[in-house]
Amino acid sequence: WDAVYERELHTFQEYGDTGEIWFGEESVNRLLRWMQKHKISLDAAVLDIGTGNGVLLVELAKLGFSNITGIDYSPSAIQLSGSIIEKEGLSNVTLKVEDFLNLPTELSGFHVCIDKGTFDAISLNPDNAVEKRKQYVNSLSRVLKANGFFLITSCNWTKEELLNEFCEGFELFEVLPTPKFSFGGRSGNSVAALVFQKTH
Repeated sequence: WDAVYERELHTFQEYGDTGEIWFGEESVNRLLRWMQKHKISLDAAVLDIGTGNGVLLVELAKLGFSNITGIDYSPSAIQLSGSIIEKEGLSNVTLKVEDFLNLPTELSGFHVCIDKGTFDAISLNPDNAVEKRKQYVNSLSRVLKANGFFLITSCNWTKEELLNEFCEGFELFEVLPTPKFSFGGRSGNSVAALVFQKTH
């Protein structure tokens, strides 16, 4: 991932291109609409897990959210998102190089945690993916306040599989609509987008 973000950083510095928006612009808009619909307070603590180029943070800040943090384990991703946020003239965004599976204890107390593809990437880790997924759920439990919301967008997991992965300490709050496709007489979604609520 460092190599990917180093390339994107170079492209941003040279051409001003912010890079790829994971799952497309509609995925960002879907999350923003949900937060507005549910009247999430503009001073709610929001964590973007695996922020990448920080596009979601930029959009949250433009909507007026004032307590937003983006983390990524890739220093190049944080450098890229920092450059984009600076270019946009935004100052109410905190960026940190952090591995979500091994977080410092002071990173906690978030009302909303958002994941667009980070759980997918962790799940594909060839080195003990099952244990890494458990670590992810444990980290999420630690950083999210009781009754806080977790918004996840995934292209690797179905709704049912995500319900199983996040069954301990979380309950399904809402399924967000995503584009459908049909093939061979069957229809489905290429992306799952769910909102969980921490139960304790």
